[in-house]
Amino acid sequence: MKVTALKIQARGKSRVNVYVDGKFSFGLAKIVAARLALGQELDDAAIAQLKATDDTEHSYERALKFLGPRPRSESEVRRRLKEHGIEPATIDEVLARLSRAGLVNDEAFASFWVENRGAFRPRSTRMLRQELKQKGVSDDVLRAALAGANDDAAAYAVAAKRARRLVGLEKQDFRRKLGEFLARRGFTYDTIEPVVERVWQESQAGAAET
Repeated sequence: MKVTALKIQARGKSRVNVYVDGKFSFGLAKIVAARLALGQELDDAAIAQLKATDDTEHSYERALKFLGPRPRSESEVRRRLKEHGIEPATIDEVLARLSRAGLVNDEAFASFWVENRGAFRPRSTRMLRQELKQKGVSDDVLRAALAGANDDAAAYAVAAKRARRLVGLEKQDFRRKLGEFLARRGFTYDTIEPVVERVWQESQAGAAET
């Protein structure tokens, strides 16, 4: 069998149609098709290898697209590829390639997750632990990422911001609403009580100054 034409697909500029002995035979990603040349002879084993390589390349591109919006854990990427029916061996190969490129790293992902939550949506260490466990992060990585977490500081950051919406409420309603809000973020009663009291006192001091 001989390669007689290599044509860019009309609807997929990143893919190439391969013609063998004058007839369309299969499609390949550009990066895989680059290994071919007109007149090159192929046997069944070579074609099977090209298709397997193309499957891996397609899976890798799918993983890159999944990683686009934000970092992901290895387990998240594995689950997503599995959902698309990709073979376990191909998934392992894709993950190894992503790891070598520094695109999948559970330590970096866990640190990102904790820092991002702390900056935009603070929550308790317990809730962060649950979230990371759900994303398949190992216990060792999880412990390292949460080593510097401080529930008191996180609760205060949440409460101080939320209190702006509660201005004008009586103390009982203020404390109840703010306490319930903090509880939904996973903070315990022992953490909530002093933080709510502190924020209440600060809000009253601020009101008195104005």
